[in-house]
Amino acid sequence: MENVRNMFQILSRNFGLLNEQCCESCCGQEVSLVQSHILYEINRQHKPSMQEIASALGMDITTFSRQVKTLVEKDLVKKTPHPADNRVNILSLTPEGLHIENSINLTVNTQLNDVLSQLSEFERETVLRSIQLFNDTLIQSGSCCAPPK
Repeated sequence: MENVRNMFQILSRNFGLLNEQCCESCCGQEVSLVQSHILYEINRQHKPSMQEIASALGMDITTFSRQVKTLVEKDLVKKTPHPADNRVNILSLTPEGLHIENSINLTVNTQLNDVLSQLSEFERETVLRSIQLFNDTLIQSGSCCAPPK
């Protein structure tokens, strides 16, 4: 079982480095890895609340709020009070935030496609199907490490 953990440690580290390098080099604006994850989730969800994004990323709300504050100051994210409940803030990307998120997304996808292009079509499909199967299994397992639905 230790070998499996080692494989995931290496995969996680390499993917993290890929994302980090992308955030530093692709957008002309300094965006941390955590901030890039926040931009991604805001873009992925429709008018999410701060709590929804913090939960999706597995972050405590205090740490998340500090990151959002920085993104608001950089004019990448906009916080708008929910029309029905002023205690809830809705998050959205500014035009600049959307541009940065699209740049990061394009760069990461290009890098991943470059890596996957080194595999045969069969190997590529096998890897992608296996990742999807593993993610689905994590969600169904109810395990503490399962990503949010």
